[in-house]
Amino acid sequence: MEYRALGESGLSVSVIGMGCWPMAGVGWTGIDDNASLAALESAMDGGITLIDTAYMYGRSGESERLVGRAISGRRDEIVLATKCGLYWDGTTLLRDSSRKRVLEQVEESLRRLNTDYIDLYQVHAPDENTPFEETAVTLAELKEQGKIRAIGVSNYDVAQMEDFARHAPLHSDQPPYNMLIRDIEAQILPHCRDNNIGVISYWPLYKGLLTGKYGRGHRFPEGDSRNDDPRFQGEELARTLDMLGRMKSIADEYGKSLAQLVIHWTSRQPGITSVLCGATRPAQVEQNVDSVGWELSDEHRTQLDGLVSELGG
Repeated sequence: MEYRALGESGLSVSVIGMGCWPMAGVGWTGIDDNASLAALESAMDGGITLIDTAYMYGRSGESERLVGRAISGRRDEIVLATKCGLYWDGTTLLRDSSRKRVLEQVEESLRRLNTDYIDLYQVHAPDENTPFEETAVTLAELKEQGKIRAIGVSNYDVAQMEDFARHAPLHSDQPPYNMLIRDIEAQILPHCRDNNIGVISYWPLYKGLLTGKYGRGHRFPEGDSRNDDPRFQGEELARTLDMLGRMKSIADEYGKSLAQLVIHWTSRQPGITSVLCGATRPAQVEQNVDSVGWELSDEHRTQLDGLVSELGG
């Protein structure tokens, strides 16, 4: 495994992070707690130190509770990241980053995770109904109290990060990023590089689409959110599958899967600190770990970049 500094936080994180949203069981099917616990154990055994969850992963904190069980006895081996500011009201997801809500959520997250501190505490999404100053100052106070070690945001644009950073140290941002969704290359990645803000990207395989295993006409089980995603349908799907087909020869030359090649490419983009890879089974984790620790030739890197550019993410 490879490791990188997370901005100016003083923390070092694995280049591959363990994303714990799928094991929450919301929008996914076929989830098994024992398999998820085994996946978390496999991640730690494989050198993954960044484990990322959130207060709203699961209707009642299922993901945080699983992580809390998995890290028992191994707390000092990991960088534990979770998020605040989103919560479920029945089946409705609400944003609330007010001081009151954040203070309530951090205490609940600490209980679920069975720990007395969180390494990286992130605001899950911008809340335009709460002044950013209020949220930032609250997290700064939690850091001073020792309940959190570093402060991050997720899904913020540059202006929002600048506003937040006026009132508290900002150590990381967590945006979506992959070969299909590359919006952050325009402003967010340059801003984070210029200000030494770590970037923990999510969706590197875009819900499994970039693994190449979902062909034309594939239908997921009822209740799976991917059934309603236009990227899994029609012309958009066809273009992506064509690109993946052309990438396969590169992956084959390195003895890697398409998924490993895609994750590797993502981890090598300028400004990316860590790539969150969701997994619910040990075999998936092992594949993710083997996405790094090797390098593409300059020729293959140029060829791969060209294929991604043709897709026009």
